[in-house]
Amino acid sequence: MIESTGAVIDRLVVHQIGAKAEGGVLRVSRETIDLNEAEEMADVLKTFFFKPFKTDAYFNFSHPESLEMNMLYQHACDVFDNADSFFDASVMIAEHLYESSNHPKIKGGEFYMVHFSGCVVDGEVCDAIGIFKSESKETFLKVYLAQNDNIELGTQEGISVRRLDKGCIIFNIEREEGFRVCAVDNINKGGEAHFWMDDFLGLKPRQDSFYFTDNYMQMCKGFVTDVFNDDNHVPRTEQVDMMNRTVDFFQKNPQFSHSEFAQNVMEEPDIISAFNDYKQRFEEQRKMDEPLPELFEISKDAVKGEKKNFKSVIKLDKNFHVYVHGSRYYMEKGYDEEKDLNFYKLFFKMES
Repeated sequence: MIESTGAVIDRLVVHQIGAKAEGGVLRVSRETIDLNEAEEMADVLKTFFFKPFKTDAYFNFSHPESLEMNMLYQHACDVFDNADSFFDASVMIAEHLYESSNHPKIKGGEFYMVHFSGCVVDGEVCDAIGIFKSESKETFLKVYLAQNDNIELGTQEGISVRRLDKGCIIFNIEREEGFRVCAVDNINKGGEAHFWMDDFLGLKPRQDSFYFTDNYMQMCKGFVTDVFNDDNHVPRTEQVDMMNRTVDFFQKNPQFSHSEFAQNVMEEPDIISAFNDYKQRFEEQRKMDEPLPELFEISKDAVKGEKKNFKSVIKLDKNFHVYVHGSRYYMEKGYDEEKDLNFYKLFFKMES
């Protein structure tokens, strides 16, 4: 968990990154911004920078050949070791961002680099480097007093502090593993999204309980969607029941055990075998360095984030949606020959 209440902005610089595909240019500031006499501005900026990072999904810097060849990692090491290198590092990182922005859908915008002190990550106090980019502009109403003492309206284009477009925060811990990094891209969701996380930052997921839990739940949902489905003659009630039992297992257990999960959720040998085959394909498609472990601590934060993707709903034509929260044994499916329609019979003790 990230705690930013006591964090302080020690240094801040802003550069402008033009849209390279449209012929935009890079404009570099001459110096850092002094916030010593602007406490209110510092508080607004701190909220703007930290607000998007609400989960425990962390990353590490990486490189196919050597970690030291990752440019962002190298500059972060330099700044953490020598604060005087902050401005020069910001210029080189801005140049790297500009050169990485080749996709035609990548917009120009403002580049911010920040040095924080007093950050707390999972109870550990450390300093951090923030790298952010704002691309979206909003129109604001401007109310002003004209020369004739009349109150008039105008418009002004600016950056909304309610949403950060792109960002990453590099915490000065776990240096040998590539630092602990959190990152977000709230703008690009297609092929162009890879430029921020991959081409520019060069990140890989940090293999921790959040990573294992998140991937395992995604894999379980994929198994029901791709294998345990209508095409393989699995009734919809059993599909929904599998979803519910999966979520229930992750919510109630502090630790994940593959053998216990298979026994309690998959139950039947044929289903367990199909699930194990799907797990291998899932790991190959995700190009995981190592298979997901048999045992790991379950991240409740990851469960909360993934739970919303498990839709336990049976849609019946356009008339009804049946939300199933419990066992499939309280539902019975049948066929009415007289009406030539399928039906569900629901069993319950109390109506509320």
